[in-house]
Amino acid sequence: MLQVLQNTKELISMNKLSHIFKNHKVFIPFVVANDPDFDTTVANILALANGGADIVEIGIPFSDPVADGPVIQAANLRAFKADVHTKTVFDIVTAARKETNVPIVLLTYLNIPFKYGYEAFLKKCAELKIDGLVIPDLPYESRDEIVPTATKHNVAIIPLITPTSDKRIEKIAKSATGFIYVVSSLGITGKRDTFYQGLEELITTIRQYTTVPTAIGFGIHTPQQAHEFAKIADGIIIGSAIVDIVAEKQQDAPGAIESFTKSVNQALHATTA
Repeated sequence: MLQVLQNTKELISMNKLSHIFKNHKVFIPFVVANDPDFDTTVANILALANGGADIVEIGIPFSDPVADGPVIQAANLRAFKADVHTKTVFDIVTAARKETNVPIVLLTYLNIPFKYGYEAFLKKCAELKIDGLVIPDLPYESRDEIVPTATKHNVAIIPLITPTSDKRIEKIAKSATGFIYVVSSLGITGKRDTFYQGLEELITTIRQYTTVPTAIGFGIHTPQQAHEFAKIADGIIIGSAIVDIVAEKQQDAPGAIESFTKSVNQALHATTA
């Protein structure tokens, strides 16, 4: 009986991201940690929260971000120039946590938690109420390398499903926790105006195997696009458009980021669930 209760407790905790999607469309904006500096990143996170972000995704800078396009690659370089380390990212979240309880997920490449140590990394995530990790270079077949430790600390490993996932969709979807990151098109991140035409069918297929919510990312950069894609998915992820604001405004980015977040939220709220 005790084991059943423990498993139920873990299931509820692992699904806390999923609960955010209940009864409304979710907006997940993305920023790169330490771009352009520590204090501005903290201010940007608070601006996203104040603008109505449901979940904030924070990218840990990485030297070889294979899934990211030039906008986010440039942000990584700016962050490195400002002397970023994994500890810096955790310190940024610590500072933000003094002002906001907005749900946070990290985008990280697998080598970062591997070098930090899976146990230490995920324990720190739990301490800072970081609810999930998006790991673009973690194939489904290698999930057991990190998932047991993540489950121990109630941190969801958020899977990506792409237009080329094909026969792997079922097993990815059935094992999903938190939410499923649906990649909108082939290629790398970056603003675009053309997307994979089979997205609605892809999400319909995913929903045959799971009730875990879906969020579309890669390329969405306007409130109107967010409005349209929210008709078929449970949430929207926007990265490069926000990172572009940081690149342009630098330390003055928070105000513009908050305004942009509010405009996307208005578009999502205009969408009938």
